[in-house]
Amino acid sequence: MLAKTIMVQGTGSDVGKSVVATAICRLLKRRGFRVAPFKAQNMSNNSYVTAGGGEIGRAQAVQAEACGIEPTVFMNPILLKPNTDKTSQVIVMGKVFDTLEAKDYYQRRQILMERAHEALNQLRQDYDIVVIEGAGSPAEVNIKDKDIVNMSVAKAVKSPVILVGDIDKGGVFAQIVGTFDLFDEEEKNLVKTFIINKFRGDKDLFISGLEWIENKIQRKSLGVLPMFPNLDIEQEDAVVLEKKKGFQHRSYPKTSIASSGWRGQSSEREDPHRAEGPANDWMRQDPRTNLLVHVIRLPRISNFTDFDHLNKEQDIMLDFIERPDRNIIPDLLIIPGTKNTISDLDFLKRTGFGEHIQRCLRAGSSVLGICGGYQMLGQAIEDPYAVESNTKVTEGLQLIPMTTAFSKEKITVQVKGVHVESQLPVEGYEIHMGQTHYLNKAEPFFQIIEREGKPAEGGEGYHRDCIWGTYIHGLFEKDDFRRYFINKIRVSASLFPIESFENTELNEASPYDRLANEFEKHMDMKVLEEILDLEKTYAN
Repeated sequence: MLAKTIMVQGTGSDVGKSVVATAICRLLKRRGFRVAPFKAQNMSNNSYVTAGGGEIGRAQAVQAEACGIEPTVFMNPILLKPNTDKTSQVIVMGKVFDTLEAKDYYQRRQILMERAHEALNQLRQDYDIVVIEGAGSPAEVNIKDKDIVNMSVAKAVKSPVILVGDIDKGGVFAQIVGTFDLFDEEEKNLVKTFIINKFRGDKDLFISGLEWIENKIQRKSLGVLPMFPNLDIEQEDAVVLEKKKGFQHRSYPKTSIASSGWRGQSSEREDPHRAEGPANDWMRQDPRTNLLVHVIRLPRISNFTDFDHLNKEQDIMLDFIERPDRNIIPDLLIIPGTKNTISDLDFLKRTGFGEHIQRCLRAGSSVLGICGGYQMLGQAIEDPYAVESNTKVTEGLQLIPMTTAFSKEKITVQVKGVHVESQLPVEGYEIHMGQTHYLNKAEPFFQIIEREGKPAEGGEGYHRDCIWGTYIHGLFEKDDFRRYFINKIRVSASLFPIESFENTELNEASPYDRLANEFEKHMDMKVLEEILDLEKTYAN
């Protein structure tokens, strides 16, 4: 018997489909059902590597975690990773399929749709309920005949659909009613209910609006979800960075920088080179002082969720920056992963980040490169097969004695290791093109002990003085290593280490359970039970 399905579609991008789907996954899992997530096609540079070495969207990995199961490629059979404004790398069942423009991608619609339906069918054989997520808007009339992720999926399996609208964007009445009216009759019949998401204020004042929508589309609402500012659920893509949501973006009064414990120059300081010299004479020696961490917001940034766990630490102030600022020197500057290393390396050079990195190092700051950011720190990047560029050799930032040569095959693998200095365990995954070779003997950042679930050995990454580099995504997820690394930066910034930092936010109940609790609190669960025809009752 094939599993039941329920599908979450949205009136547009970033309306909260992924969060709603995650909540439903957790609710059904707590009810005792075997639940799995599914999204036929995802477009995101924020990806995850499964135990089998397949690459999928990070959102489906998060949803699998909410379901209490291991992520697999069946949960996201097609992943599009934009590498330019016109082309995307197409991942099919976890492996690179091709790099295509939109028109060429649509020409492959039939074969891609078949692979997606095969994956969904496999999940329906293995689980009790599959929670399906749509993408963008299901009512884009100009490309509706090319759809492989929204109503084409719902129609194929006759899945009931929940339509999500975002009131925080404004125009939620037009969002819900307009989207519904653009559906054909078969599609309208599949839409069983709707959710108003990201509501702020007194919901009682919205009752008349909710009733108006219900009467207009003849569907009972599932409920109104409030805005959740601190969900601690990983976001799907970099749109949250563009909107400056999800991280602690702050503006700093220039007159307060020196007294805040961060390297930099305030408007009251007359020495224009102060930020480039030793800062110990004016930095506070205070164990309560926060560290300032800057992550460069690359145009093609990928896997920005690497820094979620850093951001949750109470002694960290983390910001994504798009331009260097001479007035503020962070304690730690991070160059993150990217879908196009050569293009984003050119961005660093054009925008003055190359000089800014040197300025940070002269001031005593630390620099960390992850994946593509690690490659940029080397002497050169070779691209003999034109994987990213027609330029055969691109000069790097020349901070690490190494070169990287791109190859045709992508490396996607889960790894486990230990930090060389502390011998603390780390684990994560690698997603990168090519191999890195050192020009002379280098001290590794980590020692690998397991690759693809099998014993392995060898050094990984680079560490010397205040420069680190690694291919490992997710390295900050282990609490002990994260705290050790933070304390290393604290000491280099002339701050006292914090050996035992009690972070109540991290010690609370699972964020998935908190999300599920809020969902139950604000939703009409009888409507959901009727849609899925559940025989059991929800646990209190």
